[in-house]
Amino acid sequence: MSRIGKKPIPLAKEFQVSIKDKIIEVTGPKGKLNLEIKDGVNVEIKDNEVIFSRNSENKNIRALHGLYRALVNNMIKGVTEGFSKKLDLVGIGYKAELKGNNIAFALGYSHPIIFTAPPDVKIEIPAPNNVIVSGIDKQLVGLVAAKIRSLRPPEPYKGKGVKYSDETVRRKAGKTASK
Repeated sequence: MSRIGKKPIPLAKEFQVSIKDKIIEVTGPKGKLNLEIKDGVNVEIKDNEVIFSRNSENKNIRALHGLYRALVNNMIKGVTEGFSKKLDLVGIGYKAELKGNNIAFALGYSHPIIFTAPPDVKIEIPAPNNVIVSGIDKQLVGLVAAKIRSLRPPEPYKGKGVKYSDETVRRKAGKTASK
């Protein structure tokens, strides 16, 4: 039995969970999220808890058992608290500015990079070299943050680029002069 999959998720007043035809819908103060459950994993609400079980001991179904429990738990956390990722732009002249629904990044290239965020994700720029990506869907927030980071990943010699604020960049020694 999966250690994560067999843990029940307690229900609270802040959110509602409904199950219809293998589709789980979680509604909370920040929004609403849906997830379709594949065959092999059963979901039911008993005694103010969401309980996950599986039909067989097939390897794929065993893997999905814990996955679906974790996904539903992330959905509940998203509609009640939300998720956010903070990115730092490190480098001289590296900056971001909001232009309507788009973000214009100056990242050392000869042209600005225009990035359009999906409508479910909110992007804030508290300072020209800080970007905060937030939303209710953990996967989408992480995907948008990773796409922004991939515009100019941090390089190991000077540490310039777009990095997560809690990320540490391993630095390499530069060239040494020989005599």
